[in-house]
Amino acid sequence: MFWHLSYLSLITNQMNFSKLLLEGVVWYGVFVFSTVLHEAAHAWAALKLGDATAYLGGQVSLDPVPHMQREPMGMIGIPLITFFLAGGQWMMGWASAPYNFFWALEHPRRAAWMALAGPLANLVLVVVSGVVLKLGLVMEFFAVPQDLSLTHLVGAAPNSGLDAVAFFFSLVFALNLVLLIFNVLPVPPLDGSGLPPLFMKPHQARDYLRFIRNPGFAMAGLLVAWFGFRYLIRPVFDFVITKFLYPDLFFF
Repeated sequence: MFWHLSYLSLITNQMNFSKLLLEGVVWYGVFVFSTVLHEAAHAWAALKLGDATAYLGGQVSLDPVPHMQREPMGMIGIPLITFFLAGGQWMMGWASAPYNFFWALEHPRRAAWMALAGPLANLVLVVVSGVVLKLGLVMEFFAVPQDLSLTHLVGAAPNSGLDAVAFFFSLVFALNLVLLIFNVLPVPPLDGSGLPPLFMKPHQARDYLRFIRNPGFAMAGLLVAWFGFRYLIRPVFDFVITKFLYPDLFFF
């Protein structure tokens, strides 16, 4: 009996680990695509607005290799480490696209549009995946999941066999909404700190860009964003769930 129970436990553990690995592959694929699209949008906008720095570095591309070469820890090491440390519940990482600071000083409004391009790319993925989730619910391909979470916003309808599809689009929606909200926070070095020049006079914008370039502000900004973000993201997801996905149901 002991051997039988141990054998069953071993099989269960192997199945759980296999499931974790499979979900990890999906997680990493969505993370890489979403992050690369974000940075490629920055790079493409900069190129169109007169700064070829990121283009020359290979960042105007959906090929993840140049982005991984620029930020190997942020694109490979940290995402995989955080995924397994979090038990498959989340993945963290980062990427970046270079730009010419002197071009930004010369054209602060162009630089602001470049900063906005990344979050707009994530917004596109939020809208597309959100439409898929909603249509799936309306057409009854998806249903309310047993365990509602950020990455399981919908579940597969009974006997539909769409569990992987439901997980994938839930993940695309959740991850890109997080990236969108986090990056528009108005603290350096996040993209949101680059938007005020849109509403400033040129000399004010130049003074502002020089001011926020201080490395100390970047560290302080990341700390503020990290600790403040948790108080912002939950109300946003609560709104999405109760007003967009399941307006006729009450969860909280």
